[in-house]
Amino acid sequence: MRFKSYSGILFGLLFGTSCISPPENFPSVPEIEFSSLEYAPTSGQDSLILTLRFKDAEGDLGLSATDINPPFNPLNYKRDAAGNLITYSRRPSNAPTYNPVDWVINPIVNNTTVRDTVWVEKNENQYNIFVRFYIKRNGRFTEFRWQDPPFFTTFNGRFPRVLTTEEGQPVEGSIAYRMLSSGWESIFRNDTLRIDVQIQDRALNRSNEVSSPQVTLRQITKK
Repeated sequence: MRFKSYSGILFGLLFGTSCISPPENFPSVPEIEFSSLEYAPTSGQDSLILTLRFKDAEGDLGLSATDINPPFNPLNYKRDAAGNLITYSRRPSNAPTYNPVDWVINPIVNNTTVRDTVWVEKNENQYNIFVRFYIKRNGRFTEFRWQDPPFFTTFNGRFPRVLTTEEGQPVEGSIAYRMLSSGWESIFRNDTLRIDVQIQDRALNRSNEVSSPQVTLRQITKK
């Protein structure tokens, strides 16, 4: 078995160690299994640590810091019928009011800084791990949408490339995905939670979706 370790922080998220090996008969679409979910309170930002097992036939998992061109570009810029960027002062009636998700200030577009507030659409393919949170209320789970007000954020993110070359080979291993926040306890308190997660390879194949058990923060607090 061959080992490769990596760690990094991106969008406030830390990725732990991965072990990879070349097994046979692995799927082209990545497959994942849930391993664990832990809560680690600290004197600073607290962590939810999600660990997954993965398998993939080509090993095209992970994105590097330079993977920012299509299809991995962070943003798509909205344009009018004439092809002009849509600015906040000239927004159409169907445009959202200002928020930090749908609008960016002074973006660089085609290597030129646009001195204005521009309507954008987030490109999901900039990420390769997708996380959704659910809260159990009255016996039913409903999604807790971080992208909505007042948070306007996401816990989707990117983990680094598992292989350093473009030569495909089967890989398997684990990803420890650390989600940092100072508000876990103030937001969720004693709520029962579930987390659903998928990963995506560079060919944009989305894995199966796996779910954590139903837990409270107290039940999964790291000792």
